[in-house]
Amino acid sequence: MSGPSSDLLLERMMSLHPKIIDLTLDRMWRILGALDHPERRLPPVVHIAGTNGKGSTLAMIRAGLEGSGHRVHAYTSPHLVRFHERIRLAGELIGEDALSDILDRCLVANGPDPITYFEITTAAAFVAFAETPADYTLLEVGLGGRLDATNVIEAPRLTVITPVDMDHQQYLGDTLQQIAAEKAGIIKRGVPVVVGRQAEAALEVIEDRAARLGAPILAHGQQWHVREERGRLVFEDETGLLDLPMPALPGAHQVENAGIALAALRALGQGEEACEAALTQATWPARMQRLRKGPLIEAAPEAEFWLDGGHNPHAGRAIAALLGTLPRRPTHLVCGMLNTKDVAGFMAPFAPVAERLWAVSIPGQTATLPATATAEAARAAGLVATEADSVAAAVRDIVRQTPSARILICGSLYLAGTVLAENG
Repeated sequence: MSGPSSDLLLERMMSLHPKIIDLTLDRMWRILGALDHPERRLPPVVHIAGTNGKGSTLAMIRAGLEGSGHRVHAYTSPHLVRFHERIRLAGELIGEDALSDILDRCLVANGPDPITYFEITTAAAFVAFAETPADYTLLEVGLGGRLDATNVIEAPRLTVITPVDMDHQQYLGDTLQQIAAEKAGIIKRGVPVVVGRQAEAALEVIEDRAARLGAPILAHGQQWHVREERGRLVFEDETGLLDLPMPALPGAHQVENAGIALAALRALGQGEEACEAALTQATWPARMQRLRKGPLIEAAPEAEFWLDGGHNPHAGRAIAALLGTLPRRPTHLVCGMLNTKDVAGFMAPFAPVAERLWAVSIPGQTATLPATATAEAARAAGLVATEADSVAAAVRDIVRQTPSARILICGSLYLAGTVLAENG
């Protein structure tokens, strides 16, 4: 490969703006203009915002579309191991040569002007999508919606808002209504919006914006319903009833994510084949992912390992509920979190289901909450907590006492990415 590698280019991009997060669309419009507006040349776009379930919902929509023969672009963040995971071109992760070429072109187009890492890499994704034929583009919002770098698509085919909860208050506001207003910023005039289950305060904000923009709303509990019934998933909307297998992604919360995905697929005109593929073919790493291989697992062959990157109260409730449905085993948490998160809110649901929490700092993350602070927060939430130097050290301590323990590594996608990288 000629020219600098993508890693070196991404490193340069990190230095273009002093703030990691700086919500505005001005810099995006500037670089997109310099790149001849690739965002106007994308295959039909499905734009997805929300606090929880965005990634799982996108994975199910993608599986459904691909299962019925469509080629699909997908943009997600953050990545777990390699940046390439963020850009999926017509079903395949972007290759190293293509990524390096596009990043280099974006750096040239941007010149010396300030731009955040997420903004310039989002522009790069748009260039890749515009230059590769596909039938659909799935865009996951990075943060919020209204001022997120992805919110430059003037006329998407469909918008989707998954459940809204308290998160990123320092950027989005400190009430549910304020956060919902930021998420609802992706709604476009006349474009249908699929809405997952919401608290009443959030739903009112979303419905108000949809009404002002004449955007047809397809809301959970109104235009569509989803439930588990006798080990099957039942989905109903104005088109009729679907009796489908349960989602391949584990957890009761995935039933409602599946409902959002099915409502989106129906709004896109997809049939039962796509809907079944959405449930049976979707994969999404670090969302209650069972780990079965790698050095960590080999060192504790009797233990059962799970990995999840959820990090807010809604995620804590969903994960704890799933743990409560599994066959009984002593359950230990290995937890590392960022200092920007509601640590106590995430941890509190685990008090009834976990024997002990082992607190770790997240390697390589300046915003990591120190293990001592994580352990203190866990104790305040009603958990027995111990500090550990690393995930591997925590696992050694756990299996020394309880060889057949269930071990959940959780608290951050960055911690999950480290674990996946170290375990191949």
